[in-house]
Parts: sequence; structure tokens; C-alpha cells
Amino acid sequence: MRNSAKLLLAIFCLSAIVSMTNGQNKMNEEIKKFETFYQEGVKKYGIVGSSFAFIHNDQIITHQTYGMSHLANKYKVDENTIYHWASISKTLTGIAIMQLRDRGKLKLEDPITKYVPELRMIHNPFGSIDEITIGQLISHTAGFRGGTFPFGGDKDWHPAEPTRWEQLVAMFPYTQLEFKPGSKYKYSNPGIVYLGQVIERLSGEDFEVYMDKNVLKPLGMFHSFYDTTPFHLLKHRSHSYQIDKNGKLSEGRFDMDTGITVSNGGLNSPFTDMIKYLKFLIGDAKKQAEYDVVLKRSSLEEMWQPVMDVLDEPKDGKNRKDFIGKCFFIEDNFGQRFIGHSGHQNNFVAHFYTNPATQTAYIVSYNTWQAGVGGDTKLNTDTLDKEIKEYLFEKIFPLFKK
Repeated sequence: MRNSAKLLLAIFCLSAIVSMTNGQNKMNEEIKKFETFYQEGVKKYGIVGSSFAFIHNDQIITHQTYGMSHLANKYKVDENTIYHWASISKTLTGIAIMQLRDRGKLKLEDPITKYVPELRMIHNPFGSIDEITIGQLISHTAGFRGGTFPFGGDKDWHPAEPTRWEQLVAMFPYTQLEFKPGSKYKYSNPGIVYLGQVIERLSGEDFEVYMDKNVLKPLGMFHSFYDTTPFHLLKHRSHSYQIDKNGKLSEGRFDMDTGITVSNGGLNSPFTDMIKYLKFLIGDAKKQAEYDVVLKRSSLEEMWQPVMDVLDEPKDGKNRKDFIGKCFFIEDNFGQRFIGHSGHQNNFVAHFYTNPATQTAYIVSYNTWQAGVGGDTKLNTDTLDKEIKEYLFEKIFPLFKK
């Protein structure tokens, strides 16, 4: 009888091992298929340089690099290549605002004019500017326009972004809200710039200094910075490229200064640092005390609660819903909930998504804006970006169970 029980236990253990091995083999096969898909995709679209990483818990499942970071000097993309992350910067700005909230420096219900009174010069046909709250700014529901410039910014001789706060203030009397605050969503670059001003005025420090001391360094992102590149990192900074619809390749501005809009899109970082950021987002019980120095887990998860619908109809034949949280986008798709953000500036294109339920995440970046493969403007970098995203949502994320 005892021997029979031992035999059954041995058979059960062996079956479990075989099942686990088969599952791991299937996962490895699917990851290999994706790696091929990614490499073929960036080649097809003419991307000069790109990087990709997928993580689960504290483990990097795959980290892919492709092409060149600097064509003229023949520098290849590697793990130290520094990309410009554009609007992904907004997520870190949002974290800093929540950090100041948790430290008792502000409330999300506070009117923005309490900290940035110059905004009273903006015309609000729906009521008083004093009714706009920090919470509405952090969720893109305050009613401000989308772009930083109300005009211009499209010529080579224009600054990439306004360089001084005074330039933005000078536009305020010629600016009005586009809808009643809190009534709907509209992505707004100026709104995040105003939050950058809140951070500076409450901390008494430049935005870049505050972020370095209170977010980047505590997360171990020692090679990340805002705007112009420190001399010792210049060799790692990726250049950017554009391919027009006729196939002509040109180089974009190098080391672009986002000026007063730094809180909106000024982050530059290598993949090694961005992977640390993703690990912070998905969480790790062993490191939670360390992560809580930056932002408590409960506050981070608060940022991922839907505030307003962005897309509430099926898209591309799929049952998908999109929401805005607090500086993060929430997407319900393929039966899962994803948290993420994208960025596109100066020919750099990037995005990331996490699935907190399974502690998985990925991030991808390209240093090239492809206007249209073979002259087809529908086959641009955004198309490639979407193809990679949907492949991962449909075939890779489901491999990882709760």
C-alpha cells in the first residue's frame, strides 16, 4: 500500500514536471516567433535603430536591439543606447505630483491657480479658471488645447518648443478653454507643462533637479536625464532620422531641448534604466519599501483607475475600451487590462504597456519616423508600432497567468 502511494506520488510529480516543461517550451517558441516578427518588422519599415524588452516579475524575458544609433559614426544600438522618450515623460511627472500629494504639499482638488495664478489670463467661456483642479490637469480633462503652440512650431528655424515660461504666459490672453473642465477628455501638452510649474514652485527647485533627486535616482535610473545630454553620455545618445514618402532619409535635430515643456516630454534614458522603471510599475514585494520612497503602491494604483472614457466603442473588430487615468492610459483589450503610455517627438517613437495582474510589461522604441513604406503613408512607424502592440497583446501576454 505504501509503495503504491509512493508510485502515485512519483507519477504525479513526473506529470507536473512534464507539463511545466511543455509549457515553458511553448512559451520559448512563442517568444522566438515574436523576436523574428519584431526584427523583420523594423527591417521592413526601414527603421534605422530600435530596442525592445519584455519583462516578467524581475526577469527580462527578451531584450532585442536592431540597427544603428548613429549612422555617420556607425554606432550600433546596444543596451546603453539612450533614446528620447517624449510624452512617456508625462507618466513620471504624474508620479511626482502624486508624490507631492502624499507628502502633504498639495491636494488634487486644489485649483491650479493656487500655484500658477498666471493662468487666470486664459479665457474660460464656461466659468472661472479658478475651478480647474490639479486632478483635472493630471487626467487631461481640464479643457486646455492639445498642442503647446497655438500657432507656429512647424518651421526648421522655430524652436522645437517654447524655451521660457514667459513665452507661454504671453500666449495666455489669446487662449481659451475648449470645453467645460471635467466634462470630457482631451490630451493636453500644456496641461502637463502647468503641472511642471507646480512641482518647481512647491519644491523651490528646477523641474529636472527635483525629478533627478526624487524619482530617477531613487529608482536607480542613474543614466537618465532631461533635455541636453551630459558630455560623458554623448556617445550613447541616439540620433534620430526621418524617411519621407519618397524614401529619402534625413537626420533630425540632435540633443533637442524641450525648454519650458520639459515636464511634458523631456526625458532621455537608456533601456537599462527604462527596464528599472517598468519593474517599479509592475511591483516587487521584496523591493516595495525601496519603491515606496518614490510612491506608495496604493497611490500608483490610484493613478491607474479610470477617470474618463477615451474610446468606448469596439475598434478594429475587437472588444476594446480605453480610459484615461492620472497620466496613464488604461486599455481593456483581449480580456486583459493594460496600463501604458506612448511618445512621439523629433522622429522618436516609443510606447510601453504593463499588465499589473500578471506582473508583465514591455517597452519599445524606434529612432526613425517612417512616413510611408513604398510611398504608402498608411505604412508608417505608427503602423509598425501598432502591429507590435497587437501581437504582444494577443499572443505573448496571455502566456503569463495570474
